Amino acid sequence: MSLFLALFILAATRSMCKGQHENNCKVVPKDLYIEVGSDTEIVCQTSCVPGKIFWRLNGRRIDESQSSAVNSSHTVLTLRNFTHQSATLECCSANTELVLGGTTIETYLKPSNISCILDHKDQSRESSPDCFTCNWQHQIDPLQKISYTVLYDSPGMHHAEICKSQITNCIAPASKIDVSSTITITVRAEADTWKADSDPHEFHPIHILKMIRPQLHVTPSSDHVLVQWKRPSFKRKCSCEVKYSKAVDKGAPSVLRRKNLSENSNGMDTVEKWDSCSNYTFSVRCALDKAPWSDWSENKTVLTKLNKRDFKLRLWRKVAEPEGNGVRKVHVMWTEIPSTCQDTFTDTIKVTPSKEAMVGVNYADTLCDNSTCDVYVNQDAHRIQLTVLHNETLLVEDSVYVPGVAESESLPQVTDIQTSTLEGVLLVSWKASTEPVTGYMIDWTHDGNQYYWKESNYTNTTLPDHKQPYNITVTPLFDDETGHGTQALQICSRVGDPGDVTIQVQEDAKGALVSWNVKSQEACSGVVVNYTVFYGIQNGPQLNVPVDGTKHFIYLNNLNPDTYYSVQVNATALTGTATSHERLFQTKRFDLQLITAVGVSGSIIILLVLSLGVCCAVRWKKFREKPVPNPAFSSLALWQAQCHQEGTCPFQPFNNPSESVCDRVYTGETQRTPTSPLATGCDGNPACDQTGEYVDPETGPALVDPVEPEETQHLSSPDDSTALLPSENSPYRSQSSAENSASRFNKQCKRVPIKQTEKIAPVTVYVTLDMLQPGQGR
Repeated sequence: MSLFLALFILAATRSMCKGQHENNCKVVPKDLYIEVGSDTEIVCQTSCVPGKIFWRLNGRRIDESQSSAVNSSHTVLTLRNFTHQSATLECCSANTELVLGGTTIETYLKPSNISCILDHKDQSRESSPDCFTCNWQHQIDPLQKISYTVLYDSPGMHHAEICKSQITNCIAPASKIDVSSTITITVRAEADTWKADSDPHEFHPIHILKMIRPQLHVTPSSDHVLVQWKRPSFKRKCSCEVKYSKAVDKGAPSVLRRKNLSENSNGMDTVEKWDSCSNYTFSVRCALDKAPWSDWSENKTVLTKLNKRDFKLRLWRKVAEPEGNGVRKVHVMWTEIPSTCQDTFTDTIKVTPSKEAMVGVNYADTLCDNSTCDVYVNQDAHRIQLTVLHNETLLVEDSVYVPGVAESESLPQVTDIQTSTLEGVLLVSWKASTEPVTGYMIDWTHDGNQYYWKESNYTNTTLPDHKQPYNITVTPLFDDETGHGTQALQICSRVGDPGDVTIQVQEDAKGALVSWNVKSQEACSGVVVNYTVFYGIQNGPQLNVPVDGTKHFIYLNNLNPDTYYSVQVNATALTGTATSHERLFQTKRFDLQLITAVGVSGSIIILLVLSLGVCCAVRWKKFREKPVPNPAFSSLALWQAQCHQEGTCPFQPFNNPSESVCDRVYTGETQRTPTSPLATGCDGNPACDQTGEYVDPETGPALVDPVEPEETQHLSSPDDSTALLPSENSPYRSQSSAENSASRFNKQCKRVPIKQTEKIAPVTVYVTLDMLQPGQGR
């Protein structure tokens, strides 16, 4: 690839020099490969052109001082300390600037930094070295294929080949090396177009001998950790390194401790600083003088014991207000022994009144299972003593003073407690008490159940960040007693995010009512400043509406009916932002108010129609149920009575209308007298009048109105009787009197002789309601 590029550049530069020239002008050597930083000479044959020549390197003219003319036809260019990786060199005529010839120069590096060791394949047992390993460095073009050969020189052989490799290391059997004398190594690198040997490097066998890795043993105790290892039995001094670290995570810092061992001695080291009841990992390696380090031994992880020198037991108490009987509850707490400690520990609490403590009165001990314990004391001053036993041996003890109720108010106390927060850390400061103190005890709690405490020699301290409300109490300490505690106002070290946001949606056709609640997960959550409601059509543009922090709902207007929408609410506080889950909803197809209005209107219309129908049905029923009038109660009933009384009536009323002279019923005034004048005015024949005219009973008009009867013995039914009794309601009350009826009758009918011997069959006559209406038939 580089050769093709060089030829391409040479052709281009020749065209720039205005063409080619005859073949008897040339540059030698062609395609030169030299080591980086070396010197080289290039000859240009100029017999084809007269005059001087000049040189170009990668298109740039070279100073004439670097070239010299051997004779009239040959010029030599000297390049010193050549460092270009690849270059194109041209020889040109000074008169015509024609290119007379050219060549390419490429550089290479020889292998360097050679290191070799004598090693052991089997690291578990001591033996003679069985492998010889060499490594070196070589900067080359990654595209070039290079092969390496390791050559060995000794007094008996020269450049003996011991191994070959395609990478920059090589492993050979140690049997090919004479370890009793100095070893000389050369690395040869070969490419397709060049070959380079490294500088020879000499090694002393003892200086390249790598020891096998040591065998390690670790024993923890309560005072120290003993580290022991066994090294190979070389009769030489060596150095070893002990490395250990806390096995919390891989990034924990390691501690290195170096130990120098004498001839044929094994290694031992004592570690006295460690964390109690924690896992530690140990390893060790060794090396002869000027020789490479051995491999690290296998890691050993052990659980340390409780460190008695570093463990400081600290005892404290919280005294509650006296109860009705004067008894006070004292919550005792002390430094907790790590739970990872596998040994047996016993904690014992003893409460002693201060007045009797000097006398030596003993009280019963209280065994406690953990680092807290509750005891009860009266109003007097007491001293509480804690004893910790380790495997039934005294480990540590401490005591604390509980002042009496009477003296509590007179004890010294701190004043003006100030609390503030800075970058998540709670700062507490106070003014010192009036009397000299040995320190201050700061205790705090978040819920009144779990207490934390720390001691300070200054009038300020910092508390860790828990993002919970703090109830802080500061108590001055004296040599053997305590002062009165002062409590600070509740404060949060850091305010967290607003909390979880949950939303509810009530949708209709053209909008949706979105409401939400914010539930704080922490006691010290931030106050919401404002809300932002994001909504929009799925996979469409998102709209947002800001809402004041005091509101928890909003109505979204101008939504499309029967459409899916997504909604999300962001709650923003000064400390952060909380976002609800995305909620999907679908608007209604029709407006609920319209549906309600249509339903109400339809219900009203239906009720009106039903009411009208019921009324019509009732009226129709009343109309259909009106009784048919009984003809017996008409005025004609009086005719029959008169005929029977006088014996002159030639017919039976209402028996046979075809044979009757007058078969019509007269409508007229109500009959007032019991005797009809029809008998006297017509000589007992009601079918004739004074003019002698005859009235056809088939075609004659009905001129007789019904007459109210004198008695009710002819009632056909109870309905008929009751219908005729009221004068204002009965249709018969509109009839004319008997006299008027008779006079009209006499004018319309004439006397006709009737045979009394003729027997007439009885005929029933009915009267319809329209016959009884006033004004008809007159």
